[in-house]
Amino acid sequence: MWFKDVELESENIKLVPLTMEHADALVNATNDGELWKLWFTSVPSAKTINDYISTALEHRAKGLSLPFVVIDKASAEVIGSTRFCNADVVNQRVEIGYTWYSKSYQKTSCNTECKLLLLTHAFESLEAIAVEFRTNWHNHASRAAIARLGAKQDGVLRNHQKMPNGGYRDTVVFSIINTEWLSVKENLTFKLSMYN
Repeated sequence: MWFKDVELESENIKLVPLTMEHADALVNATNDGELWKLWFTSVPSAKTINDYISTALEHRAKGLSLPFVVIDKASAEVIGSTRFCNADVVNQRVEIGYTWYSKSYQKTSCNTECKLLLLTHAFESLEAIAVEFRTNWHNHASRAAIARLGAKQDGVLRNHQKMPNGGYRDTVVFSIINTEWLSVKENLTFKLSMYN
C-alpha cells in the first residue's frame, strides 16, 4: 500500500483521516454556504453524506485514495474535506481532489495551507512524480484556485463524465510535476507569509 493513515498539520489547519464518525460534522460544514447546491461539484448533503463517506473509505481500503477532514485548529471544528485519490502506484502519480471548504473559510489561507500540506506529503514522503488536479469546466473559482497554486493546465477531457441531469462534464486537468515542486513550495510558503 502506497498510502498510510497520517495526520498533517500546519499553523492553522489539521488534516485528519476521514471516518464515518465525521458525518455530522461534515454536514454542519456544508451548511455554511449550502455547498451541496452547487451543481458543478460533489459536496455531500445530509441525504448523501453516508454514501459519500462509504465510497471514500472503500477507495481507501483498495489503496486508491486517502481521504481527510479539514479541521480549523483554533475552533477544533471540521470545516471541509479533501483527499488524495486516483492513485497510480506504478507510475507514482496521484490526484488531489474532492476538496471543499465551508463558505466562511473560502478565500482565506485555508486552501493554501491544505495544498502545501498535501503536496509536501505527496512529493517528499510518497515521492510522487506528478500530482494532478481535476475540476469541472464550469467551476471557474476552482480552476483559478488551482492555477494560483502553480499547477499548469494539461488539457480538457471533453464529455469526460455523465452528469445526473443526463448531460456531460468536461473536466479540466492540471498538474504539478516533481521538478517544479521546489519553486511551487517556495511560492506557496511566500503566499502564506502574506496572510500573517
